[in-house]
Amino acid sequence: MYPELIAHMKRYIKLTPEEEVLTCSRLELKKFKKKEIILEPGRHCQGNYFVLSGLLRQYYVNTKLNEQIVQFALESWWIADQESLLNKTPAATYIQTIEASEVLLLPERNRELLFKQVPALETYFRLMMQKSFVAAQRRIGFIFNQTDEERYRYFSDLFPAFIQRIPQYMLASYLGFTPQFLSRLRAKKI
Repeated sequence: MYPELIAHMKRYIKLTPEEEVLTCSRLELKKFKKKEIILEPGRHCQGNYFVLSGLLRQYYVNTKLNEQIVQFALESWWIADQESLLNKTPAATYIQTIEASEVLLLPERNRELLFKQVPALETYFRLMMQKSFVAAQRRIGFIFNQTDEERYRYFSDLFPAFIQRIPQYMLASYLGFTPQFLSRLRAKKI
């Protein structure tokens, strides 16, 4: 059993003890070292990853060979290349650990089986996708409607402990500005 995952699911849906056992039986525990690549472009995403411990990032490498981080995942968050899963196509993104991490992999074939066996899980994953979509929309809105300084201040107020866990250049990439700009902001002690 994976109590962290079950507790997270129970925040959104009701599961019987039998459904909890069945759900956990379809998961694979994976342990990764710091800076380990879990997924890279051209490979099919295997499924959804639930973070038990550690920290991951999802990113693109643009034509100028700059990394553009689109998502972080820390404890109790899910991460996957959803386009690869949905369309059964090779991934366009990288997923990499930032810290040594333990994750639960829910292979896509097992997720589809579980939807039939535990219908409440379809509701759970719909809610997770909706929450993820709202977060992405909010982030895009911040990029379009806030200054770089306002975006940094908002993010650092919302996630102060998280900011201490990630390298400065990754935070800058996620927030949409250069590491040099972030250094100047931090020097101002915003």
